Amino acid sequence: MAEVKLTAEARNDFGKGAARRLRREAKVPAVVYGHGAEPKHIAIDSHALMMALKTPNALIRLEGEGGGELVIPKAVQREAIRRFLVHVDFLAVKKGEKVAVELPIQTEGELAPGGNLLEHVLNTLPVEAEATHIPESVTVSVAGLEAGQSVLAKDIVLPAGVSLAVEDDAVVLQVVAAQAEAPAEEAAEGEGEEA
Repeated sequence: MAEVKLTAEARNDFGKGAARRLRREAKVPAVVYGHGAEPKHIAIDSHALMMALKTPNALIRLEGEGGGELVIPKAVQREAIRRFLVHVDFLAVKKGEKVAVELPIQTEGELAPGGNLLEHVLNTLPVEAEATHIPESVTVSVAGLEAGQSVLAKDIVLPAGVSLAVEDDAVVLQVVAAQAEAPAEEAAEGEGEEA
């Protein structure tokens, strides 16, 4: 995954008022944690940060007064209705360092015929990977799976250098049989009998 460069400004004002002022200036308040250092409070251009966060587990190089620092997003807060960025927590990382992240799960292939449904028990797969080599997602083949079958975490092929951070026998996907609804006439008859 390529790293994205963003400019970060140190900030000294805290609280709701200061955060609102930053957002009016099209900036997002953020904090960088990690490596036992004191948290660093920064502000980043909101549009540039929003574009960088379109990729899950984006590797970001924050350029600022103190030089560059590699980070990954750990907690992203968005406004509930308009979905603009409110605050971001970053985790400082180093090349070669392993980090725990959650990868989006993508499926490929068609289920066995018969109107079966695919249920995502986990929407993301917890893994450990080197901070500078985090895959964007994992792809799971569901081709030919029938009702009652499932895909376990240990069944997923992971890229080199990536290991599971969840139990091997954790169910990730399962196939369930579609349930037929009772015909409308039978439902109406049942209601009349109760009265």
